[in-house]
Amino acid sequence: KSQACQIPAGMGGFTPNPSMLAQAPGGYPPAPQPGGYGAPFANQQSYGLYPQPQGPGMGYPGQPMPGYPRAPSPNPQMAGFGSAPSPNAPMAGGYGGGPAPMQGYPQVPSPNPSMPAYGGGGAMPVAPAINRGFRGTIKDFPGADPLRDAEVLRKAMKGFGTDEQAIIDLLGSRSNRQRVPLLRSYKTAYGKDLVKDLHSELSGDFRKLVMATLKTPAEFDAYELNNAIKGAGTDEACLIEILSSRSNAEIKEINRIYKQDYKKTLESAISGDTSGHFRRRVDMYTLSKPHLRTVFLEYQKMCGRDIEKSIGREMSGDLESGMLAVVKCIKNTPAYFAERLYKAMKGAGTKDTTLIRIMVTRSEVDMLDIRQEYVKNYGKSLYTHISGDTSGDYKKLLLKLCGGSD
Repeated sequence: KSQACQIPAGMGGFTPNPSMLAQAPGGYPPAPQPGGYGAPFANQQSYGLYPQPQGPGMGYPGQPMPGYPRAPSPNPQMAGFGSAPSPNAPMAGGYGGGPAPMQGYPQVPSPNPSMPAYGGGGAMPVAPAINRGFRGTIKDFPGADPLRDAEVLRKAMKGFGTDEQAIIDLLGSRSNRQRVPLLRSYKTAYGKDLVKDLHSELSGDFRKLVMATLKTPAEFDAYELNNAIKGAGTDEACLIEILSSRSNAEIKEINRIYKQDYKKTLESAISGDTSGHFRRRVDMYTLSKPHLRTVFLEYQKMCGRDIEKSIGREMSGDLESGMLAVVKCIKNTPAYFAERLYKAMKGAGTKDTTLIRIMVTRSEVDMLDIRQEYVKNYGKSLYTHISGDTSGDYKKLLLKLCGGSD
């Protein structure tokens, strides 16, 4: 076998770089002072490398939309939170003032939908990057007022019974940077903890979904990673999903929150709980996603076969399946998430943790692209599949995040 067509070193074998998940400067800047929603974001890139349009029609005129990760500001303790600690605390103190300009997000090439199809033996041409604008389903709600929204939630929970529909209508029509400040506005108006009140009023998967919508992107990722690591047997598919699809700046912020909330670094948590093979795969995440996509294309040109085939020839078992997941995610992120959603719902029993995580985290990034890949690859719309596989209030809020049928 020619040396040139071996799997690139970064994918198989070299030792992990100890600083791969280390704290690093240039992530999220200091929190802005509290204020109303909507301070402008400078040159921000959303999670998943999707550039956002700037201009009217996005809720807040002249501002880019917050992608799932519009980098919320870091998460200092919330002002005015009184004695009751929030389960999410420390919450983003900067959310109310609108996130500050990001320093750590470079202008990177646009998303995966522009990637050519991979298959066949011949080399594929490198497709030009396309800016497709905002590809999420949840946008800033024009004129949203955090105190008025807090009042709607309070009324939904007062008295006998809970008005779940009011909760669904509100949370399903606000962006992440409009939902998170509700914790503070609710506390300010009623002296109560919104998360605790919702937790006591709701139950089951609907409650889990509502709780997920009230965390900042980095908090939710850190929470999901911790659950994936701490259970009986590591959920490596969850680790791969989060770490392969977030930008390096986002991983830095996740690491910062992880250390703050769980009192150890994400790197040490992963190292203590996973195989050496997996730790080597984590090393790939320190490389930029556009760079890796270019490496995969060059490999295909040089060797006349795509990288997946080589992985199949040279690896097996967990190492093979893990590496294939990483490559799929980096080559075509929406198709990767469509497959994760399909597998979460097919067969007996739904993997609700996966379904909730993807629907919440991608709703402001690339849900429109995921829906296109879903209907193309599985012959029915994501909306239809969710409708048939879930029920009740849980289904209603999931469908709001999905945004429509195809």
